Amino acid sequence: MAVQSEPIGERVFLVVVDESPEMKNALRYACRRAKRTGGRVALLYVMLPPEGNQWGSVVELMREEARHVAEEIVARHADVAATLTGQPPSIYIREGKSRDELLKLLGEDRSICVLVLGSSSSNEGPGPLVAAFTGKAGAQLRIPLTIVPGALSDAEIDAIS
Repeated sequence: MAVQSEPIGERVFLVVVDESPEMKNALRYACRRAKRTGGRVALLYVMLPPEGNQWGSVVELMREEARHVAEEIVARHADVAATLTGQPPSIYIREGKSRDELLKLLGEDRSICVLVLGSSSSNEGPGPLVAAFTGKAGAQLRIPLTIVPGALSDAEIDAIS
C-alpha cells in the first residue's frame, strides 16, 4: 500500500533571529536559497520571559518593553530579507526558551522545510541552538538543519547559495 504525503508547497527557510554576528550569514544564505528555489524566508525571534517576582503590572510592562525591542530587531532583519528575496518574510515572535519555541513552531507550521543557523566564528564554540541540534536534540527536528559558518564573507555565501 502506497503512503500518500501532503503536496509540497512553497519552501520556507527559517532563520532564528538574534543579535549574534553569525546570524547575518544565516539570514543571507537563507534569503539567497529561498530566492533561487522559489521559496520564502521566515524569521523567529524568541524573547526570554521576565524574571523575578514582580507585581503583575511590572511584569506586563517588562514584557511590553521586550516585545518592542524584539519588533525593532526583527524589523531590521525583515528589511534585509525583503531586499534580498523581493518579498517580506513571515515573522514569528515568541516568549520562552529558544529551543522549545523553535520546536513548537516547527510542529505548528508544516511549510517550514529548512532550519538555517549560523555558527560562531569565535573560539567560544557553537551557540546554544547549534550545540543542541547537532547533539541529542537533533533527533527532535523534522526538517534538515543548515549551519552557515560565521567566518564566511558575503561573496563566499553568494558562491554557495
